[in-house]
Amino acid sequence: MLLPVLFALGAALSNALATVLQRKAALTVPKSEGLRVGLILDLLRRPVWLVGIVAVITAGVCQAVALATGPITVVQPLFVLELPLALVIAAVLLQGRLSRTGWLAVATVVVGLGVVLFAASPAGNRTQVPMTHWIPAVAVCVAAIAALVAAALRRPEGRGRAACFGLATAISYAMTAALMKTSMHTLDDGGITAFFTTWQTYGFALFGVCALFFLENAMQSGPLVASQPALTLGDACVSLALGITVYAEYVRTGWWLVPQLLGAALIAAGVLALSRLPLARALASEEKEQPGEGAAADAGTPAP
Repeated sequence: MLLPVLFALGAALSNALATVLQRKAALTVPKSEGLRVGLILDLLRRPVWLVGIVAVITAGVCQAVALATGPITVVQPLFVLELPLALVIAAVLLQGRLSRTGWLAVATVVVGLGVVLFAASPAGNRTQVPMTHWIPAVAVCVAAIAALVAAALRRPEGRGRAACFGLATAISYAMTAALMKTSMHTLDDGGITAFFTTWQTYGFALFGVCALFFLENAMQSGPLVASQPALTLGDACVSLALGITVYAEYVRTGWWLVPQLLGAALIAAGVLALSRLPLARALASEEKEQPGEGAAADAGTPAP
């Protein structure tokens, strides 16, 4: 179990680093009110942006290895650490500072995750999944995504719309991970040819693209405080459900559900608090000021 945990943590750290580096690069290019064709060319000349792309690739590789060697019910919940890690890294690289409230929220998420994983004690690692498991899982997830997108489009910009898109993103991320897990086992058993001829490979690529699209819409539709909790908790919960129903993984039940719910509540409270921080809003491009200014305000000190 140590190997998938280490690679999952590596993926979360790499994703967090990529978020901060890409935001740092975006602050150095000319701003535009509309779409600008030359934006990518500008970013390609920024070494910090290129390092961010390397971090994205590293995160993908780490997640693939984690899913290939461990249960999805262990790997995916660890990604709730991505937001706390991103804020800690941002405080260093963007010359900001986390307040005591921010550090308390980070600790709350870490403790909550530890409680959930200890109480649940996920186990099982099936490598072959029959189509009788995949068909209902994919159908339910696609239907849920469609319903959430329809609900989001019926709402005006704001918290409700952002939360719907955030939850649609979470389901897409969870399906991406579930399908990627099977693809990695196929690669291990049958080689590169089998990897590119199995439908799960193209399935996780499609859900991954959809996840990025829904995430962008979530960020543009409303505040981070609405979309981030839905995304973070939704991904963990849907991944847990897929791990149990598709991969026949299992967690402890009975009275162990009490500390599991307590841990989940701690994670929710911590993520909610973190998403309210000015530094988090700056990373999500919700604020016009530099991230350092938002962090200074969060810390209760005057911005330079």
